[in-house]
Amino acid sequence: MTENDKQKIRAQLEALKQEHRDLDEAIHHMPRTIHTQMQITRLKKRKLHLKDEIIKLENLLLPDILA
Repeated sequence: MTENDKQKIRAQLEALKQEHRDLDEAIHHMPRTIHTQMQITRLKKRKLHLKDEIIKLENLLLPDILA
């Protein structure tokens, strides 16, 4: 993997982390009513998906360690 590739992954990783933080903040400030519960659930699912993507990208940047 070239340094340019790593830089692109780092930029994508930072964008995903920012979106994850933004969703967390939005969920935290959303009123808890029966009408917003479905929207909160969708946001939480999106957050989980982002977390999975973040982990995948972080693993790409970590060198393989032979046990």
